[in-house]
Amino acid sequence: MTEHARPKPSIAKSAGIVGAAVMISRILGLLREKAIAYYFAAGIGGDVILAAFRIPNLLRDLFAEGALSKSFITTFTATEIEDGEAAAWRLANRTLNVLGLLLAMVTFAGILATPLIVEVMFLGDGFDVQLDPQQHFGFANKRDLTIQLTRIIFPFLMLISFAAIAMGILNSKGIFGIPALASSFFNLTAMIVGIGGYYILPALNYHPTIGMALGFLLGGAAQLFVQVPALGRVGFRWQPLIRINDKRLKQIVRLTGPALLGVAALQINVFVNSIFASEGDGWLSWISRSFRLLHLPIGMFGVAISTAALPSLAKLAAAGDMEKFRHTFANGFRLVLLLTLPSMVGLMLLAEPISRLIFEGGASTSTDTQQTAAALFCFSFGLIGYAALKIVTDAFYATQDTKTPMLVSLFTIALNIGLNYLFIYHFNMDHRSLAIATATTVNLNFIILLTVLHRRNQGLGLGGLPVYLLKLCIASTLLAMVCYGSNIWLEATLGYAGLTAQAIAVFVPVLAGGFVFAGAGWLLRIQEVITLASALKNRFGP
Repeated sequence: MTEHARPKPSIAKSAGIVGAAVMISRILGLLREKAIAYYFAAGIGGDVILAAFRIPNLLRDLFAEGALSKSFITTFTATEIEDGEAAAWRLANRTLNVLGLLLAMVTFAGILATPLIVEVMFLGDGFDVQLDPQQHFGFANKRDLTIQLTRIIFPFLMLISFAAIAMGILNSKGIFGIPALASSFFNLTAMIVGIGGYYILPALNYHPTIGMALGFLLGGAAQLFVQVPALGRVGFRWQPLIRINDKRLKQIVRLTGPALLGVAALQINVFVNSIFASEGDGWLSWISRSFRLLHLPIGMFGVAISTAALPSLAKLAAAGDMEKFRHTFANGFRLVLLLTLPSMVGLMLLAEPISRLIFEGGASTSTDTQQTAAALFCFSFGLIGYAALKIVTDAFYATQDTKTPMLVSLFTIALNIGLNYLFIYHFNMDHRSLAIATATTVNLNFIILLTVLHRRNQGLGLGGLPVYLLKLCIASTLLAMVCYGSNIWLEATLGYAGLTAQAIAVFVPVLAGGFVFAGAGWLLRIQEVITLASALKNRFGP
């Protein structure tokens, strides 16, 4: 049996594979952020690096790994079922080739327009901070340095977009581990090149932050090329096919347009936060670091389950089996709640110890730790919404409805902008208000879409949800007591100094809380906990 013809694993198993790979990637991502925090102060180097990366990364999130990836998976799956595998491969080639031409033009235009883009994105006084040209290799302010780094990073958009299509092909063929692990190569490459550049480039009369920009660019190449061998194994062969009037390609375009805004609420809110965060020196670094910490559970749980569920939902929708569609969605949704509710509680209670462990040291001070932790606490209120929104929108895209998520997304984006404006300019609040506004609007986005999906499908198999949530809340309360109490005791006993003491104060409460949550779930007869425990016993038990 060829690899591309093998049976597809279950959503839970696929999500476990993706979750493990994403966890590795997220940890490496945190180490990358740790390196940035260690070598570059939040107010100058840190802000500039994060701002420069945010522009092409926003386009990546919207155009490549967001809307386009989901639209491609849905259409590729339907093409393979309805027209055969050869037609699906032709579609993949046409998509890649047309995308390459389009992104080449976008990249060229973006490099030319970078000064205008930076001016529009970062209006606040925080980016007009003057620099000593002698100490900063000819750069007179943060804005000029941001423009230079952005131009270096911009081609990253092309590389990462191709990587996203490769991931879509592999996911559609039931291959989840390699594409999920590919981002680890991005983080590892970015970190190695960035740190190397910090030491090498000043001797060559270049600003040390340029090393980080080159690291992001080369990391994008690594994320793409590590997937190429797997593409060959599932049967993909590149061909120079371009056919603009292909009906399936038009379908991808038709789905991608509304989907850009449908999946964009979180990314656009992050973009909006960047604009408002430019009002304060260090704000952008603090909210970026806190959101990076939030990305670990989002990636491990929300992204993993969504990645595993979308191909299955698309196949069931294309086959018209809506009963199994509802059942598959319900299983994925319950799994998201099981994993994100205790994670939310843990992040809130351990926000400062986690921020201290990951970021404090070098140019990052205890003040940076406190401010990052404050933003993380506020962001954590939206963790369930962040993660669950992914599988809810996937259910819409699987049925080729991208307009409903788009309309709801537009509403919540407008609300987020309004809240940020009021909080910053009328109530004179600090960077924490940006996290509060984002968490609030993402939760609202999720609730509205879930309600619409439930009504449209005559239920979603969520009849026992209130009792299920009550059990999760009881187990999470016990987790909270153990996490908080053990952390207080450990910090009082070991103190804050030293990496070992900081790590113990984080990982011991996390592990203890996890065991208590699992035990409570077993006693409360939470089915997913029982199933997982039985699987572990069968695999590792006598």
